[in-house]
Amino acid sequence: MSDKKAPKEKEISETPEAETEINKEENKAETSESLVEEKASDEAAPSSEKKTRDESVTTSEETPREEITITAEQIATETTEASSNVNTEEKKVDEEEEVDDEEEEEIASSDDDDDDSDSEETEDEKDYHALSKKELIAELQSLLKNKAVQHIKNEVEEIRAEFNAKFNEELEHKKEEFLAEGGNIIDFYYTTPLKKEFSSLYFDYKEKRNNYYKSLKNDLQANLNKRLELIEELKGLLNAEENINTTYKHFKDIQERWHVAGAIPRDKYNIVWNTYHHHVENFYDFLHLNREFRDLDFKHNLEQKLKLIGRAEELGQEENVNKAFRELQMLHKMWKEEIGPVAKEFRDEVWDKFSAATKIVHDKRQDYLKEQEKHFETNLEKKKQLIEEIAEVTKNTNSSHQAWQNAIKKVQELRDAYFESGKVPRSNTKEIWNAFKEVTRNFNREKNSFYKNQKKEQYSNLEKKRELIKIAEANKDSEDFNEVTSLMKKIQSDWKKIGHVPRKDSDKVWKQFKAACNHYFNRLHASKNEANKEEIANFEAKQKMLDAIDKLELTGDNEADLKTIKEHISAWKEVGRVPYNKKNIQKKFNQKLDGLFEKLNLSKKETELIKFENKLDAIVSQEDERKLQNEQFFISKKIGEVKGEIRQLENNLGFFQNADSNNPLVKEVRKNIAKHKEQLEVWKEKLSKIKSARNA
Repeated sequence: MSDKKAPKEKEISETPEAETEINKEENKAETSESLVEEKASDEAAPSSEKKTRDESVTTSEETPREEITITAEQIATETTEASSNVNTEEKKVDEEEEVDDEEEEEIASSDDDDDDSDSEETEDEKDYHALSKKELIAELQSLLKNKAVQHIKNEVEEIRAEFNAKFNEELEHKKEEFLAEGGNIIDFYYTTPLKKEFSSLYFDYKEKRNNYYKSLKNDLQANLNKRLELIEELKGLLNAEENINTTYKHFKDIQERWHVAGAIPRDKYNIVWNTYHHHVENFYDFLHLNREFRDLDFKHNLEQKLKLIGRAEELGQEENVNKAFRELQMLHKMWKEEIGPVAKEFRDEVWDKFSAATKIVHDKRQDYLKEQEKHFETNLEKKKQLIEEIAEVTKNTNSSHQAWQNAIKKVQELRDAYFESGKVPRSNTKEIWNAFKEVTRNFNREKNSFYKNQKKEQYSNLEKKRELIKIAEANKDSEDFNEVTSLMKKIQSDWKKIGHVPRKDSDKVWKQFKAACNHYFNRLHASKNEANKEEIANFEAKQKMLDAIDKLELTGDNEADLKTIKEHISAWKEVGRVPYNKKNIQKKFNQKLDGLFEKLNLSKKETELIKFENKLDAIVSQEDERKLQNEQFFISKKIGEVKGEIRQLENNLGFFQNADSNNPLVKEVRKNIAKHKEQLEVWKEKLSKIKSARNA
């Protein structure tokens, strides 16, 4: 712009009539932006929480903008202050975040308002605390894949905190095990593939977030420069030496480019928009010299504003209050930013209509929010009660494994109820969520403390069992069978009395102890076998019996064939024991019997009992008390299970008390009950037989 044209601009802007119109239209625009918020503040309930919510859901989600006197010096000041604020924010982030790379600048865009306009409909809290480390990694992967990186900071940091807490707990356990095994703390190092995978994902997240904010900062600054250039271009129109038609087309072109220029830093928005608006008004006053263009534009603007009023009035009938409010915000933004002024005689009228339509939508929203608050307060009380119950469970749980297992189930039920209880007032969201996390973490701390002490006891048991292993290994090759046999039996008994050891050592120490004991008793049996010619003769006799059974042909007479098989079984039992190292012959005999029984038409019960007797004889012949004990435990467990199934079926039958006895469902239930009772009798007979065998 040339210097000699400057006086013209000054003369226009200082005309009293023009100055009055400019201020009036600016006041209208500012009112348009803050109207929703002002209504909210006037009508809101007295609680500070409701007032805060209403103030936050406006077209900008900020304090209503004040008018700014437009000078170049203030733009420079704004830029300096914004730069200072960014530096301060960066410093704060650097102090709070534990990351190696440069932290991102979280730049606020002037378009952020639209993204957050529905902020009252926030998502429910995610129970990351209940997830395993692997599941937390999957959650982080899903967030990075499906959501914009600038919108997931809270979720990512929560996931990170939970993952680190779980990993640190595991780390402490590994450290204790390392030290308990005699390791030096200086040499301790522990990590896992899951830890490495999580660290890699978190690094990717920080990289993406940093790059996003760096790119956003550059884009916003570029858009700001475009808008400032358009303002300068607009100012130059007042001094352009060209045809008024050409100037007007140039003006409309500037408006079009302004609307698509993109978002700018939010802290620059007020002063840049007001500067632009000021020079638009100056141009309209300049058009006063050519009323045809000015009136045409005023007419077009009036038509557009009447359309906005019509739509705002329609929103008053919209059932979805939040949807209506969001669209109303958009209408206010269009009124302010996209549509120019109207003729003076229509300005108050159209604005009053628009304000009235706005008030209807806002009043409906206030009623809706008040109703929501009632439900939210109820939900808040439910959540508080659930938190208290979790605290009570933690306080009253006894120091036993079963008690803590019951407590874990109870707390899980309370946690599920917490997440099903609904939303709470926004002002209480963080407070109640933090209280819930703290009470559940406290429960886990107490639980972990209990099992940590259990671990110590298990390590003590491990040392006791290692001492027994030393005794067993020191005596496994002894030739003094009379003295050492009683010692070996005693340490086997002592082993059973010692409690649990760490799971990772359980199989190892048992195999060591078992190998030493078996080695000794194998030698003991071998020595007896060598001295016992009768057992060798028994083995040879049984070998002949096996050959005879191989040649046995059934007649087809079920009763006669069964009698023949039982005679072979009786003959087998009468032969007596075989050498210990030949005990496998019993297994071969049982297999041949199984083949014969399959050819007979016996009842299931009878077949099972005959087979079980043979199996029991084989176990008894091995003189393996542990196998007998395990078999008895298994049978007792099966009896309990079958009894439980019978009770359940009988309870189910109770639902059919009034049903016809020929009802298919009733028949099926009774059939199942009879079947299970038959099985129960078989198991009871087996238990009786094994008890007799152990007491013999």
